[in-house]
Amino acid sequence: MSPILILGCGYTGSRVAALLRAKGHEVLSIRRAQIDFTLPSAVQHLAHIAPANCIVLHSIPSLPGSADALLLKALEQKALRIVYLSTTGVYGAPELVDENTPVAPRNQRELARAATEVAVSTGPWQSLILRPAAIYGPGRGVHVSMAQGQYTLLGEGKNFISRIHVDDLARLATAALLSSQIGAYPVADQHPCTSREIAEYCAQLFHLPPPVSVEESQVPLSRRTNRRVDGRAVFQLLCLTLLYPSYIEGIEQAVNSIDAAPWHDIRS
Repeated sequence: MSPILILGCGYTGSRVAALLRAKGHEVLSIRRAQIDFTLPSAVQHLAHIAPANCIVLHSIPSLPGSADALLLKALEQKALRIVYLSTTGVYGAPELVDENTPVAPRNQRELARAATEVAVSTGPWQSLILRPAAIYGPGRGVHVSMAQGQYTLLGEGKNFISRIHVDDLARLATAALLSSQIGAYPVADQHPCTSREIAEYCAQLFHLPPPVSVEESQVPLSRRTNRRVDGRAVFQLLCLTLLYPSYIEGIEQAVNSIDAAPWHDIRS
């Protein structure tokens, strides 16, 4: 079995590492806090410590300037395969997205992600790009923001947002690393919903007040979209089924997880 290198072993990457180690794989994980990849010396260090003939999960958000290109260059003599966790943000404005939707970035953040995708897909390795919708799970998501009183609606909350539970994304990334499939695919569960729908669900479930409606400028960029994502293709490609096909099953798991202990009190 090829050794596996995980770059960005955070919320999703740490779960991928645990799944791989449980399967008996050799895993080297590097958190962003451990190495400043904007420094040439750090890139040289990566080239030195990366295992030969490794498989890489690249889950580091786009780096400034030429840092992304330098990071990938450090892997040219080491990586056999790279799976890159990008974002559905690269699709830009389309309201309906599937595996055939072209990339159309609109702002600097989306352009940077799209540029990294190109660099990954044209490198001397085999590659698969996963574009997750909003990632949620224990300690992260609308249910947490609602409990903290920080969740707001864009206007009437009619905009659609797709999501993926972190455990389903981790399972998918693990399968992607161990496969030989290539290409680029959106990743989402089976139930895109409006911002108002999930907020009202959380308010009722946890006896919370409804969220406040605000203007667009007061909502984070990531929640100004109106996008429904069909992510079935990549799950079918990798022969996986969703553990959490909608936010209803996913939020139940998230608040009952041992990782979410601080949030148990939102049920009271």
